[in-house]
Amino acid sequence: MLTTMRQPELNRPTLDEPFLPPIEKPRGLMLNLVYALSRRQYGKVMTPLKVFVARLPLGFGKFVGKVGALDKQLTLPKETVMLIREQVAHINLCLFCIDIGRYFTIQASMNQAKFDALAQYSTSPLFTDAERAALDYVTELTRDRKVDPEKFARLSSFYSEREICEIVWLVASKHLYNMTNIGLNIHSDMLCDAAKKGQAA
Repeated sequence: MLTTMRQPELNRPTLDEPFLPPIEKPRGLMLNLVYALSRRQYGKVMTPLKVFVARLPLGFGKFVGKVGALDKQLTLPKETVMLIREQVAHINLCLFCIDIGRYFTIQASMNQAKFDALAQYSTSPLFTDAERAALDYVTELTRDRKVDPEKFARLSSFYSEREICEIVWLVASKHLYNMTNIGLNIHSDMLCDAAKKGQAA
């Protein structure tokens, strides 16, 4: 009589855990420095650092850092930049990016009521016509992977050619962060809650 051997149980992550276990003690001086800088800035080591960056050659982490640094060269208003990034993260359901995006808006003392109303941007009086045009474009590009020419024409009536390219850059670069976190099941680091408590203190 044949008997089947029972396969050993794998340590499967729960729905709330990353697919790969976080690396708490990284190898190498540079990565330890990155961890220390994250602790100093956020009060903790960001989960994407421990799950994704720590497993790849240092150049990958530097590339991700350069993407963020390039935002400093954008000419769009900072609030517009954050609205676009938050909208993309919401559409892609990247919980980490939604959380850290709101953290940055709180740190910059931006209008939180406006970010609370992002899902109703098309009707909320908190948004300008220019912001609505940008968010319509961003929403369609992110959701459908294409854009109706009329939406592009409306966008063009409010933004310069450079600003339009910046908007496309924001969508494309946000997908890098979103897909990294979604692909590895990285959820919120609860930074937004910490920022709100810090403001209330």
